[in-house]
Amino acid sequence: MIVAIIAGGAGTRLWPLSTPDYPKHLLTVTGDKSLLQASYERAKRITDKIYIVTEAGHAHHVRDQLPEVSESAFIVEPARRDTSGCFLATLRRAKQDYDADEPIAFTWSDHYIRDTEGFAESFRIAGDATVKYHYPVLVGIEPTYASTGFGYIHKAELLDGEQLVHKTAGFKEKPDLETAQTFFNSGEYLWNGGYLVGTLGVFEHAMEADCPRLWQDYQKLLASQDEEAYKQAYLGLEKIAIDYTFNERVKNLLVVPGTFDWMDLGSFKDLYAASDANEDGNCLLGDKVVAMDTKNSYVRNDCDKPVAVIGLDDVVVVNTPNGILVARKDMSQLVKEASKEF
Repeated sequence: MIVAIIAGGAGTRLWPLSTPDYPKHLLTVTGDKSLLQASYERAKRITDKIYIVTEAGHAHHVRDQLPEVSESAFIVEPARRDTSGCFLATLRRAKQDYDADEPIAFTWSDHYIRDTEGFAESFRIAGDATVKYHYPVLVGIEPTYASTGFGYIHKAELLDGEQLVHKTAGFKEKPDLETAQTFFNSGEYLWNGGYLVGTLGVFEHAMEADCPRLWQDYQKLLASQDEEAYKQAYLGLEKIAIDYTFNERVKNLLVVPGTFDWMDLGSFKDLYAASDANEDGNCLLGDKVVAMDTKNSYVRNDCDKPVAVIGLDDVVVVNTPNGILVARKDMSQLVKEASKEF
């Protein structure tokens, strides 16, 4: 199996910790490894055939964090073209490097996962399924609650009862709470974590049959004979997610449930949940941090100036050279909008 780790993103949901130049996947959340480094360690549990797909603007940061990775493993976008561009660039490289029957797994560099063995086993099952059935396969996430923040995959006919391989019955966007509760109670839905597996041959056949625009763009990239021609072809790609250009268009798409813990870290509320807290429920990170009569809060100081939080509950206080954030923890989804003001 080949694993492609998509290491992109604008880095605005966790501002001021992350920025467009230094996105979320480069951050160290817990322990001593960044999310990117942890993603690479997980991929190594599956295979030694690993691509790191990143964008030219911060490729140097990615290389710095993965000094052991050979230059040939990096696929660098000339400019960000969302996940559709990453998908096509990876297929083009895989076509040069590997056999068309080798499964390719698309994974993400900014997810927080502790169960690395469960993660690896889920992708082995998906790889076996794409080879057996000749269809692309999604790895969905078993919901742990009725989330309104994630998209959902609707499971359909069961093809393999032992490995729990299902056909899909479509996708549902982020639902309201009542709908999310219905999805959760039914047991028929998985969270859509964006994980996709298929062989090169399977992906090419599905694009040609069901995704004519994506297939046309792919042919343009394949026809590029030199670096400049490839750059111009890539810059001509539409900036759009693979969910819309491929996943939602393919008529025959399978899904398997992922058997691992999973967190997207889409807000400081998520980041707090993934961090270790003290007896007051506070996560205090960095030097010169004081929290008095404060509970259930995330306080981080990446600067020399001291930070004191007094008499507050359920807040986020982050001090970095990029800026200062003070927010109620349950309002941290607005950080992305606030970051656009600077």
